[in-house]
Amino acid sequence: MKGLLGQVIGHSSSLWCRWGVDDLKRLKNGKHFIKDGHLFVNIQDAQGKTEDEAVIEYHKKMIDIQIPLNMPETYGYTPVEDLPAVDFNVEKDIAKVPGVKVQSYVTANPGEFVMFFPQDGHAPCIANGTLHKAIFKVEVE
Repeated sequence: MKGLLGQVIGHSSSLWCRWGVDDLKRLKNGKHFIKDGHLFVNIQDAQGKTEDEAVIEYHKKMIDIQIPLNMPETYGYTPVEDLPAVDFNVEKDIAKVPGVKVQSYVTANPGEFVMFFPQDGHAPCIANGTLHKAIFKVEVE
C-alpha cells in the first residue's frame, strides 16, 4: 500500500507516503486535505449493504482510492460506457445509477485498496456491519 500511495500522492506530500493503515485508523471521520481540494482523504463510517442494495456511482473529476480499515469490503464494477445515462451532480462530482446490476465484484481486505477512475462505475460498501474506511480523492489533471 505505501508504495502505491507514494506513487500516487508522493509528489504532493512526503508525509503521506510514510503513513500506513494504523495512521489512517487514528484520523477522525471527515475530510483531511492534503493539497487544497486536489487531493484529500475522507475517513468515514458507512453501513454495509447487500449486493442488491448497493448503488453504482461514478465521478468525472476525481480518482477514488478506497481502503477498508476494519473489515473486508466488496465493490461492484461496471464500466461507465455500459451504464444508462443519468443526471450528473457537477458540484459533488457524482452520478448515482440505481437499479442496475453490476457486471463483476472485487473484495478488498483491511489495508488493501481498490482504485476507481472516471471510467469506472462502482458500487461500494458491500459488507456485513459498519465499515470504517478511507477514501483518497485524487483530482484528474
